[in-house]
Amino acid sequence: MGLLSFIKGVGQKVFNKQDAAIPEREAEPLRASALLAHVKSLGLAYNNLAVKLSGDTVILEGEVAKQEDAEKIALAVGNVEGVGLVDSRLHVATPAPAATYHTVEAGDTLSRIALKVYGDMHKYPVIFEANKPMLSDPDLIYPGQVLRIPAL
Repeated sequence: MGLLSFIKGVGQKVFNKQDAAIPEREAEPLRASALLAHVKSLGLAYNNLAVKLSGDTVILEGEVAKQEDAEKIALAVGNVEGVGLVDSRLHVATPAPAATYHTVEAGDTLSRIALKVYGDMHKYPVIFEANKPMLSDPDLIYPGQVLRIPAL
């Protein structure tokens, strides 16, 4: 899947504030564990998964069954405050074409994004479903968030 860029200063707050007082190299394993726990809490599917950190870059290694699973895991860890880049090295057992991505801008709604990418604002549920469980409500998106946009 490769590299995905994220806006480091926005996203879910997953890391402990106490980790900020620890030198970066010592905090990386703690932060990697927090990201893995975050993926598990969302119930995302994987066969095996290792999460590593190098600065603000997350490295994902392991195996997933479907392309969609790899993309959702990358988005789950990338849309975390403090993460700037995700290097997904996940092996996909059943490869499929990759989705495209959209970074939410101020004023965006899922309907506006659907109109822009699909030409039909009523297709917003496709985007919502493609980003579950990271999205729990189609009205709760924020600027800087990266979303999966699957092909129709």
